Amino acid sequence: DAAREAGVVGVPTEMVHLLGELKFRTSYGQNVLKHSVEMAQLAGMIAEEIGADVRISKTAALLHDVGKAVTHRIEGKHHHIGAALARKYGMDERIAHAIEAHHDDIEATTPEAIIVRVCDAMSGTRPGARNVSSENFAERMKDLENIAASFDGIDKAYAISAGREIRVMVSPEKIDDLSSVKLARDIANKIESTMQYPGTIKVNVIRETRAIEYAK
Repeated sequence: DAAREAGVVGVPTEMVHLLGELKFRTSYGQNVLKHSVEMAQLAGMIAEEIGADVRISKTAALLHDVGKAVTHRIEGKHHHIGAALARKYGMDERIAHAIEAHHDDIEATTPEAIIVRVCDAMSGTRPGARNVSSENFAERMKDLENIAASFDGIDKAYAISAGREIRVMVSPEKIDDLSSVKLARDIANKIESTMQYPGTIKVNVIRETRAIEYAK
């Protein structure tokens, strides 16, 4: 029983059943249930160290990906779905918020929510946690570059830092400074809506003007 292994009690039966379904789900080669149990244990240790609520932190960490159990039948992002389920079954709002805020589109406003977000990053990025084949890795890098290159005014786009950053070179004649800011936001939005990826991806738009003269 995952909840018992994680040291979490008082979880509604409906949520326990959904949690169990994560045993059969993987994300980037990492078993989602195992990842969730590991996160709960880590969140409990961090919460105890900094004086945050241990029960809230562990429970939210254990259930942070529970929405993935129903994404095939409920439309939406898994962390939004998970938070909605927590509220539906009467769980503490601090748990619902921490589930909802473990990705960057919702601001984490409580210590427990911040702990869950940090633990998710730590568990997912430790060596060997996720098994991404070289073929999938290359495909992801190419997808990032293609998304950036699909916008007007792009000279070149490079995916770097193992796909955690996309560096976009723009034509200074076509893209001004203000447009560069909007372009970065538009590329980030398109990546969010069309790709699945762990962690965050930095979009770095570079507009470079060079003036060259020769002294004779």
